[in-house]
Amino acid sequence: MVKKISMLLLVALLALPLFASGDAENDGRTVVGLSFSDFATERWPREQALLTQLGQESGAQVISQVANQDAKLQNDQIENLIVQGADVIVVIAQDGGTAATAVDIAASEGIPVIAYDRLIKTSNLALYISFNNVAVGRAQAEGILKVQDSGNFVLLGGSPTDNNAYLFRQGQMEVLNPLIDSGQITIVADQWVENWDAANAVTLMENILTATNNNVDAVVASNDGTALGALQALRAQGLAGNVPISGQDATVAGAQSIVDGELTLSVYKDIRLLAPKTMEFAIQLANGDEISDTVDYTLAELTLDENASGSIASFFFPVVQVTEDNLYDVVVASGFQPYDDVYRNVPESQRPPRP
Repeated sequence: MVKKISMLLLVALLALPLFASGDAENDGRTVVGLSFSDFATERWPREQALLTQLGQESGAQVISQVANQDAKLQNDQIENLIVQGADVIVVIAQDGGTAATAVDIAASEGIPVIAYDRLIKTSNLALYISFNNVAVGRAQAEGILKVQDSGNFVLLGGSPTDNNAYLFRQGQMEVLNPLIDSGQITIVADQWVENWDAANAVTLMENILTATNNNVDAVVASNDGTALGALQALRAQGLAGNVPISGQDATVAGAQSIVDGELTLSVYKDIRLLAPKTMEFAIQLANGDEISDTVDYTLAELTLDENASGSIASFFFPVVQVTEDNLYDVVVASGFQPYDDVYRNVPESQRPPRP
């Protein structure tokens, strides 16, 4: 009987879908928990590695888990980080509403939680650190309008469970609304892309092109993944490079696409600034220190929900619109993306000088 129970426990442990960089040991070190929504998004594995390195360099033990786009699993994993003795937890939320439950539990145990890049909808957060997400949306719409300022526009929003997606949309509409009201622009489709998944964006864009008989003049997409998915559908109709489209994150694939003349622009958010500042704040919070340089925003402001109550200490970095004109200086020469990867499809004789 004991053997049978032990085997069942072993199977259960092996089946637990999480990634951990270590288990907490009671050795006196600060324990930093990292909870990631997924590693399908290109930037998250990179930031997981950077945050882990930064935490270890600070003398902390770092435990990292990934929820594979499962909001309930992420809550379970956050509670597991609490059990493992995390002194502070950094969360990249799959669902900013659902994750609030786990954050509230952590707060009740006296464990500060940092919402990393994606807001979690509770005033029990110790900190929300991100980029100016409304400015991201403005940069996307403004970049499209520089190329195409009239006609039939498609809006491809991000995941409806990610509060950032609504902030991007707010910024986009601040720019587009005057032209919509004047009749200069017509929104022929407005879709949200579940999980920010490129494959979902392909299907949505295919359906939009079918419904409009390919009568699309521009696409305001909210990140590089969804933009590149939409581009796949546009390419199949011979429209890639002719229909301007926006992105975000200045990913390798996005930067390549800009160089290749298909993606019109991306919005650069230097995660090399975000991760170090986050770990600096995390260590301070774990030690019970006061954090500075933050600004309090109401939850109503951050969620665009007038019924939301409370406020959250926040820290936002600026963003940069990236096009073919400044991509080399901003993305490549700065070392954010590798020269050889970005210019992979460009003959060497036509490439800019190696930085």
